[in-house]
Amino acid sequence: MLLEAFDSNWIAPLGPDVDAFERELAERVGVGHAVALSSGTAALHLALLLAGVGAGDDVLVPSFTFVATASAVCYLGARPVLVDCSASNWNLDPALIATELKDRARRGTLPAAVVTVDLYGQAADYEPLVALCTDYEIPLIEDAAEALGASYKGRATGSFGLAGVFSFNGNKIITTSGGGMLVTESAEMAEGARHLATQARDPFPHYQHSALGFNYRLSNLLAALGRAQLHSLDDRVARRRQINGFYREALSGLPGVTFMPVASYGEPNHWLTCILIDPEAFGADREAIRLVLEAVDIESRPLWKPLHLQPLFADAPGLGGAVCAGIFERGLCLPSGSALSESDLARVAEAIHTCAR
Repeated sequence: MLLEAFDSNWIAPLGPDVDAFERELAERVGVGHAVALSSGTAALHLALLLAGVGAGDDVLVPSFTFVATASAVCYLGARPVLVDCSASNWNLDPALIATELKDRARRGTLPAAVVTVDLYGQAADYEPLVALCTDYEIPLIEDAAEALGASYKGRATGSFGLAGVFSFNGNKIITTSGGGMLVTESAEMAEGARHLATQARDPFPHYQHSALGFNYRLSNLLAALGRAQLHSLDDRVARRRQINGFYREALSGLPGVTFMPVASYGEPNHWLTCILIDPEAFGADREAIRLVLEAVDIESRPLWKPLHLQPLFADAPGLGGAVCAGIFERGLCLPSGSALSESDLARVAEAIHTCAR
């Protein structure tokens, strides 16, 4: 597909592969519309803007996520309210959301939106979250950047709420080197996103602009790359699940090592395999293990540092925070790329065993 895009001379903005990529991904997710964009962050920004979020608004956002989830809120002059996760699935805690919305409804200060994150490829618990947002008539935006190919009760991630967002960054399960997608059932929202993402150009033969727009569209060449990988998504997800299974078996005998819980309500894509280390039981902490792996040229990383602990959001209001802070303190992401060989995985496991000894 990439060579076909070169041969067709559709290299830069838009083209037939962009149209096809949008159509194929919308079909995969089970929604009516998709808009290919330059990044997942761009998709979040447009989704929030089109949901009506503006300056001075509050938006409920998970604290346990990558910074882009809350940064997109700030782009609009709105304020992220950082909410703790549930220990049972590491995603946004519905009980905290329920309490907060009830209190805000009584005070007349409901948020402009709720943003969920499907963390490390596992869906948030959407049944209660969607019900809450519906009851209070608040738009829900699903940050599924890490979760393409995962599902919740048989329904694809990205298909919940007013809009869903995917990322095709270099570390994602499929990649266009950089890129993203906004998906939605709303034809009006998709049309609005396309308009804003192409500098909000008015329909004139000359360049005329009545609204502020953005240079957010994905190129045809990168869309061709995304299409080729989308066709092998099931194989990539299957490989990530194999990798997760390997680590679970290889590290099962080590004291003090546990894995990210797998919720019974869905099928994660196991984008990254994440472990928690109990230093007393294991004999070393998460950082000691990371440094041992680094010394033998194995890259691992701590989990997302919660946003309420980030200097950028030091003054942001929040709900809880102890759960995700504790997970961050003990958590490590292991090498999880689909191309890893069995010998690569064995080398990672052996290095971790060495730390325990």
